[in-house]
Amino acid sequence: MTDTHAIAGVPMRWVGPLRISGNVAETETHVPLATYESPLWPSVGRGAKVSRLAEKGIVATLVDERMTRSVIVEARDAHTAFAAAQSIHARIDELREVVRGCSRFAQLISIKHEINANLLFIRFEFTTGDASGHNMATLASDVLLKHLLDTVPGISYGSISGNYCTDKKATAINGILGRGKNVVTELLVPRDVVTDVLHTTAAKIVELNIRKNLLGTLLAGGIRSANAHFANMLLGFYLATGQDAANIIEGSQGVVMAEDRDGDLYFACTLPNLIVGTVGNGKGLGFVETNLARLGCKDDRAPGENARRLAVLAAATVLCGELSLLAAQTNPGELMRAHVQLERDNKTEKVGV
Repeated sequence: MTDTHAIAGVPMRWVGPLRISGNVAETETHVPLATYESPLWPSVGRGAKVSRLAEKGIVATLVDERMTRSVIVEARDAHTAFAAAQSIHARIDELREVVRGCSRFAQLISIKHEINANLLFIRFEFTTGDASGHNMATLASDVLLKHLLDTVPGISYGSISGNYCTDKKATAINGILGRGKNVVTELLVPRDVVTDVLHTTAAKIVELNIRKNLLGTLLAGGIRSANAHFANMLLGFYLATGQDAANIIEGSQGVVMAEDRDGDLYFACTLPNLIVGTVGNGKGLGFVETNLARLGCKDDRAPGENARRLAVLAAATVLCGELSLLAAQTNPGELMRAHVQLERDNKTEKVGV
């Protein structure tokens, strides 16, 4: 009989340490990555080494946080939908009280809307403490929707989920308004470190970022995104820390910025949709609890602070892998040589040769 409760094992290693400063955490820590792509470990490790050779390390700034859920209501016509939207915005304080009555941690912070024909799409935005907030936001939205249907004239039920959130899809609205934690990571790499550790120059990385990440993504039709492989680091980090892995779809939206500052390299990654939590579904597994504790994300802090710490660690990990890959791609053949060698070494290690 098939075991319906089996656990799929994904190889995991701790890499680093990486150095972080900023408005959430000042720390130097290793980070866990669960992945089948074994070259990711040394690649992120090289970026982590660079972070320790920079004066401030990776400066991670959390600029916003919100979890969203959108609902649909149907009106008789567009005019009625518009009147309903005006009423909803005018009653936000009342709606905040409704949310407080159904959740200890969810707080309604904003409402956005869009009208299409006679349909009103309502995007509720919440803070959710240390949880990533999917279920919390859905529960609160369900209660809010019932309240609105009972108190706003001219509208009827459409759906509890209207795809205007947007969950697990790459969309313009998430890139613009954000969903989850919005984190900017910055690193100023001295000229000699660029040369000796990354084996390239700031000018080459800047040129590659323009041609590959910016122009190449534009030609491919990317949505609010310009990066080489944010998803690789996010997936490894999410699997190791008990996150909903499907959220790397919106999480991997983000933009890389690179500048040549007289030979020094300014390198930054903006990630507006990091959806992470330190409590809730997926966090009860032993290895997840151990990993979160080792990262310092299970400490006794005010609600939300552990999740913010986890978000900046995830963002810093992304920067390490992004920088290392772009540096490798400035040199002909380096990326493939590294993959072949590292994957061969990994196979040899597994069979004990």
